[in-house]
Amino acid sequence: MPCDHQHDHNHGHAGHRHHQHFAPERFDRAMAIGVGLNSTFVIIEILAGFWCGSLALVADAGHNAGDVVGLLLAWGASRLARRPPTPRYTWGFRRSTIYAAFANAVLLIVACGGILWEAVHRLREPVPVAGPWVVVVAAAGVVINTLTALLFIRGSHTDANIRGAFLHMAADAAISAGVVVAGIVIALTGLTSIDPLVGIAITLAILASTWGLLRESIDLTLDAVPRGIDPTAVTDLLAAIPGVSEVHDLHVWNASTSEISLTVHLVVPDENGHQRVLAAASEDLRGRFGIAHTTIQLECAEACQGCPQRSADSL
Repeated sequence: MPCDHQHDHNHGHAGHRHHQHFAPERFDRAMAIGVGLNSTFVIIEILAGFWCGSLALVADAGHNAGDVVGLLLAWGASRLARRPPTPRYTWGFRRSTIYAAFANAVLLIVACGGILWEAVHRLREPVPVAGPWVVVVAAAGVVINTLTALLFIRGSHTDANIRGAFLHMAADAAISAGVVVAGIVIALTGLTSIDPLVGIAITLAILASTWGLLRESIDLTLDAVPRGIDPTAVTDLLAAIPGVSEVHDLHVWNASTSEISLTVHLVVPDENGHQRVLAAASEDLRGRFGIAHTTIQLECAEACQGCPQRSADSL
């Protein structure tokens, strides 16, 4: 009797068994507080930067403004991702978190270009800077960015999107600390060239972190294999399940910034072992790789002869 194609469609909560979920309502509350704190500080920092003539403060304010936009994009995308699928959008809106990350990276790079341009101009034509005020305002930034980062520290262990927000705000606290140092040096030495130099250093630090975000978001939009997952290791894991004779048409990608999906065909000649193989494959993928959404199709040996791809072709 020929073997029919069978498949398993599994929605798991992979990778979270050792950590408590960062509940949506907690995420919303953290985002609301973070956006409120940082929006207020951005306004204060921009006004203080122009009043003091400090490019370092303006640069830091521009970065913080980008963070506010990024938080809003992440927040909105997170809420969209929680909406259920519709007859038209059958996958739901989970991928909105990916596009939010990409938009955030592009906005930050554009802002960095403008700040670098102004910094070079100020190195040629130095402008007096009120050092003590730079120290006061930037020190407030250290406190606000640290508090905002702490809002996301718990969820950063289990969700890449939240972890990105946490790391970004933690970096902001460090950058603001650098502005404090610049203000102290200016106050003690009167070397106003320190200000644009710090502005350049801050911008280069932003570009370094943003470039990684841009590359990652491009990979996400192109459905690349998620970082940290080796397709060969996934194939070896599945091939090692008793009863599996071949693995092919393997695809692994990010359904969102925090959820990994997988589809694969497994050749299992013994039809009686199909349910056992499905259960083992789903459990192994959850336990080892944290893959939350799997679609596994089982085939008998003769059923796969017409398949256009094999394991090596699909990796």
